Amino acid sequence: MSTGALPHRTVVALTGHLMDTGILARVLDDVLEYGGDYRIDSLELGRQHEDESRALVEVRAADADLLERIVMRLQTHGANPVDPGTATTRPAPADGVFPEDFYSTTNLDTFVRLDRDWLPVDRAEMDCGLVVGERDGQPVVRTVPVSDVRAGEAVVCGARGVRVEMAPSVVRGEEEDFGFMSSAVSSEKPQALLVRQIAERLREVKAAGKKVLWVGGPAVVHTGAAPAMVRLVRAGYVDVLFAGNALATHDIESALYGTSLGVDLAKGSGVPHGHEHHIRAINTIRAAGSIAAAVENGVLTGGVMHAMVRADKPFVLVGSVRDDGPLPDVLTDVVEGQRAMRAQLPGVGFAIMVATMLHAIATGNILPASVPLVCVDINPATVTKLADRGSAQAMGIVTDIGLFLEQLARELAPES
Repeated sequence: MSTGALPHRTVVALTGHLMDTGILARVLDDVLEYGGDYRIDSLELGRQHEDESRALVEVRAADADLLERIVMRLQTHGANPVDPGTATTRPAPADGVFPEDFYSTTNLDTFVRLDRDWLPVDRAEMDCGLVVGERDGQPVVRTVPVSDVRAGEAVVCGARGVRVEMAPSVVRGEEEDFGFMSSAVSSEKPQALLVRQIAERLREVKAAGKKVLWVGGPAVVHTGAAPAMVRLVRAGYVDVLFAGNALATHDIESALYGTSLGVDLAKGSGVPHGHEHHIRAINTIRAAGSIAAAVENGVLTGGVMHAMVRADKPFVLVGSVRDDGPLPDVLTDVVEGQRAMRAQLPGVGFAIMVATMLHAIATGNILPASVPLVCVDINPATVTKLADRGSAQAMGIVTDIGLFLEQLARELAPES
């Protein structure tokens, strides 16, 4: 396509380890995929191993709307227009509806220029909008999901006046210290080393006064790893837990009956009427009124959920159409579930996701890119899906959940 056929253009800047991370190649591929074209105006490569590179890329498109869509896409890689201009806002036309040309957010730290000053957005989350309001007479910009926007609120539209900042990566030359953070999926690295690295990072997070968020699936119980998880809770390394009905149900089934999915966890064999245990466990908690009430009245005396209640740590359980019961603590309205999860994110400095694909993706979608995220699963596709859906900070360990949790508990909470 000739240059004349693409009259609308802008120049974007990229800074970082552009070549070895593949960011520059992804930017150029996205320009073409969206129907635009590009020209590299300048490329300054870092001279030393730890030096960053800088590129200026002219992006061209057939019309202004397409050019803004391309720029929004490139911002997911940390590319910003050299001349960003000032932001444009339009009123939301109705509750739960953005203006048609709204700015679609990334999970990178975001800033909006309304006049001359750049205002930091209150929190980063992908696939939301930016709403401008006031607090104490000063303008503020909030990230708002489409379900929560209200008619008449000022929504940032187009890509002008918006810039993003990439989350800090592992310092060049320190990959050996935190090797698990330097590759998307770790399946062949020594697991003991990876566990020690994660344990050290968790100690640093706690020493900095930050919270550790866990996202878990029922395999935590099925693999017999619940006692190790309990030790981690008691040692203070589980500050928030996100899960579904399944993890809590089978954890409670294990505490009440010694089974998970009707299988004796001590012997590995089925037990008579064991298939009923999970629904009987749910019924017991429903009769008590809540998980916390069952703990307080002595009905529930062990397990992960018992440990979370005793440690006074919050948990958010969000259900699906598959759920039996469900437990009375389970949020069955998924929008309310998202809101409850978002409310627990302030102060989180590290996230660990174990044996759950859907809850891992859901959590990855609302986490800022600045929060390190480790996903542990026997299926490498789980962490791949996280990265593909925009959680570029997701690092994965492919291993058995039971072995991983037991080794991590040995590092952080050795048994007396």
